[in-house]
Amino acid sequence: MVVRIMGEGQLRLSNTHLAELNKLDDELLAEMENGDGPGFRHTLAALLTKVRELGTPLPDDSLEPSELILPSPDATLEEVRDLLSDDGLIPG
Repeated sequence: MVVRIMGEGQLRLSNTHLAELNKLDDELLAEMENGDGPGFRHTLAALLTKVRELGTPLPDDSLEPSELILPSPDATLEEVRDLLSDDGLIPG
């Protein structure tokens, strides 16, 4: 699957990592629902770091459709809230 981190670019990521990423996504969703700004900031950074570690960057000139779009590292809690679905940032 192709994942886009807003403001950074795209990475190819194996579907086998979705369960691991969903754990962080669930934490992020709970922190957003509780208004936990510091927890949200920490978990968002952890989620993006994990995607960068597990993914392979695509060339800058490559424009493939992204199955997942994640917020930039400096996104606010309100901005991320607007991106969320009922499943969080990562469906499943």
